[in-house]
Amino acid sequence: MNRYLEDLTVGDRFELPPVHVHEDELLKFAREFDPQPMHTDPQAAAEGAFKGLIASGWHTAALVMKRNAEARILGDTPMLGLGVDKLEWPQPVRPGDTLQVITEITKITPSRSKPQFGIVAMTTTAYNQHGETVFVAHPNCWVPRRPV
Repeated sequence: MNRYLEDLTVGDRFELPPVHVHEDELLKFAREFDPQPMHTDPQAAAEGAFKGLIASGWHTAALVMKRNAEARILGDTPMLGLGVDKLEWPQPVRPGDTLQVITEITKITPSRSKPQFGIVAMTTTAYNQHGETVFVAHPNCWVPRRPV
């Protein structure tokens, strides 16, 4: 089902399929994009502040973004990201974690300059298998209105 700006309501929640964090993918991502020992070297990570290997926050963000894109919460209706007001990583993500992602609509603003669109503010939260919040993002997206 395709959804447009008029079909969305503040408070709408979308529970996305869980995502499993694989150590080999965590290491590959970190070695390419965030090469710090707590993300790339299991032995150094074990001796560090987190007492073990942790995912790059950017890897976590990418996993969550992929889940949101795959969920296609608007169906075939395009949704363009305009920016993110805030990103948080309150707890580390570790190899073997399974993340549950929930996206909630927090604000809907019809565009004055482009009346065929609106801006939808969301909060996307990921929880690990222990119910701990590991990621929070507050993105803003450009969503089309229903064609006339």
